[in-house]
Amino acid sequence: MIQSWLNSKFSNRQRKSLLMEKHFVLGTPLDAPLTENQDSIIFACGCFWGTEKAFWKLPGVFCTAVGYSGGNLKNPTYNQVCSGRSGHTEVVKVSWDKSDIDLSDLLKLFWECHDPTQGNRQGNDIGSQYRSAIYTSSPQQTELAISSRDNYQRLLTSNNLGIITTEIKENEPFFYAEKYHQQYLAKPGSRPYCSAMPTNISLGHFNGANYKLPDKVWTEFNWSESHCVLRSDINKIKI
Repeated sequence: MIQSWLNSKFSNRQRKSLLMEKHFVLGTPLDAPLTENQDSIIFACGCFWGTEKAFWKLPGVFCTAVGYSGGNLKNPTYNQVCSGRSGHTEVVKVSWDKSDIDLSDLLKLFWECHDPTQGNRQGNDIGSQYRSAIYTSSPQQTELAISSRDNYQRLLTSNNLGIITTEIKENEPFFYAEKYHQQYLAKPGSRPYCSAMPTNISLGHFNGANYKLPDKVWTEFNWSESHCVLRSDINKIKI
């Protein structure tokens, strides 16, 4: 109990320091308030290192940060999340400019970059902290997320693949992960690791979709190539 309290206090101090930091690649503040033409959403696709890299590369995304959501403990530490007892999953908070990219583009990357049918695991990573999830911030986001899920399920079913286990909830708290996890794969000395197992099924059109990114962007992600996100550079994709 004392150790849990100390971990929480350490997390609070670290969080205040962390929010003064800027994105290691994009140079934007990690916790800048959103403007009228900006929005954010939270995705969980297994280990958050590779997930974050994939999203920061998208044109129109101006900030990403890794953290923990979906659990029952305030300000959890990495060790607490990995124990499975806090109930959190590893997530990436994605913030974007609505004039340059649509939520449907982000959902396309989400569904295609991992296997959303694996339950409490992703590849070799096993545990509730690796479950697939979308945590929305408005009814409109929730509606679009569900629409994309239903369409992707039809595509998976037609290809004899499994049932989507992705958790979709609204207004789940987001807690920033420790500083060393932020933009981890862009930092010198990082371990190139990713357990994501894409299904190689493209999302395509779904009810409510309003894609804004050109097809050229999606050619940068070759999901048939093992760990294609790890093999790519850290820079944002140019249109």
